Amino acid sequence: MSSSSVTSSAPRRWTSISLWAVRGLLALAFAAAGTAKLYGVPMLVEEFEHIGLGQWFRYLTGTLEILGAVLIIIPSTVAFGAVLLCCIMIGAIFTHVFVIGGSPIPAIVLLALSGIVAYAKRSMILR
Repeated sequence: MSSSSVTSSAPRRWTSISLWAVRGLLALAFAAAGTAKLYGVPMLVEEFEHIGLGQWFRYLTGTLEILGAVLIIIPSTVAFGAVLLCCIMIGAIFTHVFVIGGSPIPAIVLLALSGIVAYAKRSMILR
């Protein structure tokens, strides 16, 4: 094996490992957030009450977050999971800015990470 093939495969390997790490972190974060919404953590119940769409929206959001967490781990559905999570975070950012207040920074960070995964797996989306 030549040194040029070793050098060119090393960055690709680190990129792959990094992408898996980001996917794992996203899956954990969204699974935890979705579970908290479905469980009915009092702070989240109040937050969704303030949004004004009813508690059905909390259940829908929690279910979609858990679905996105599962999809982003399965190799054949990574792209779709990342796009779903991006959509959820865009909604969360708008909700924080225009409806409930508070800092949208966590949602922006999760959107950025989901966007990185979606961009990295864009060939799956385009098929």
